[in-house]
Amino acid sequence: MSPHARTGELAQWCVEHLGSPPAEEIFRSGHLSTVVGLRLADGREVVVKIRPASPRMAACIEIQRRMFLAGYPCPEPLTGAVPFGEDVATAESHVPGGTALPRADNAARGFAEAFARLIELAPRPAEVSTLDPAPSWADWKHTEDGLWPRPEDADTDLNNVASPEWIDDTGRRARDRLRASDSEAVIGHCDWLAGNLRWNGDTLLVVHDWDSMIMDSEAVLVGFAAALYSTVDVDQLATVEDTQHFLDAYCQARGREFSTDERERSWAAGVWTRAYDAKYQHTTGHTITSLSEHDARERLRRASC
Repeated sequence: MSPHARTGELAQWCVEHLGSPPAEEIFRSGHLSTVVGLRLADGREVVVKIRPASPRMAACIEIQRRMFLAGYPCPEPLTGAVPFGEDVATAESHVPGGTALPRADNAARGFAEAFARLIELAPRPAEVSTLDPAPSWADWKHTEDGLWPRPEDADTDLNNVASPEWIDDTGRRARDRLRASDSEAVIGHCDWLAGNLRWNGDTLLVVHDWDSMIMDSEAVLVGFAAALYSTVDVDQLATVEDTQHFLDAYCQARGREFSTDERERSWAAGVWTRAYDAKYQHTTGHTITSLSEHDARERLRRASC
C-alpha cells in the first residue's frame, strides 16, 4: 500500500472512530507498531497505534483503561482495537513533554517506586482476558521447541543460529532457575525501558507501551524491570549495581523484603531477558549491547544458577 493510501485510510479511520479527521501529523515512529501522533481538526491531540491483531490486545487495553481511571500516569485509551486494513489500530490521548530520566542520584528509586505502584494498582489476572503469548523478550515459559522463543519481527529461529556459547549458556541457566520455583502471578509491564517513561523532574509524567503487559510472578516482573531501566542514559541499560539498587528500592516501596528465592528469581529473569536480546542482536547482525559475558556471569551468580 502506498504512503498516500495509508494516510487516507488513517484519516477515514479517525473520522469513524474518533469523530474528527486529522489536521496535522505531530510525529511518526515505531518498531513492532506504527505509532502516529495527530492533531485532529477538533483540536484534540491523539496517538494512533497500528499493528497486527493479537488475542492479548483486548486485555492490554482494558488494563490501561483501568490504570488511567485509578489515577496512574498513562495515556487515556480512546478506542478499543478496531480493524485497520489487515491490521488493527487503537487510539489514546497524547501526553507530550517531560524528560527521559529523573535525577541520576534518584533514578533507581524513581523507576522502582513507579513500578511498585503499577503492580499495586493493576487488576488481578482473573479480572482480564488472556495476555498470552507474552512478548518474546519476556517469554521464558514459551512452549516452542528450543531455548529461545521466536521474535515478533524476524522470520528467524534464534535456536538455529550459532552465537557465542556464553549467550545460550546464560539463557539456559537462567531459564532453569526460573523453572525451579514459582509463585502467584500478578500483572505488570515487561518492557520497563527508560524510553517508555517520561518525567517531570523526579515525578513520573507518563508510562507508555501498554502492549507490554504480561502475567508472571512479582519477582520475575521486577527482575525484568530492574535489568532494563536506565540511570544516566536511555541507551545504557542498568549495571549490576543499578539492578541491585532497583531491587532494594522496590522492596522498600512495597513495604516487604523479597525472600532469598524471590531475589534469585528476579536476577534470573533479568539476565534471561538481557541474554535473549543479546541473542537477537547477534542473529540480526547487530553489535551485542544488551549483555557482556562478564556481566552475565555476575548476574547468574546472584541468581544462584
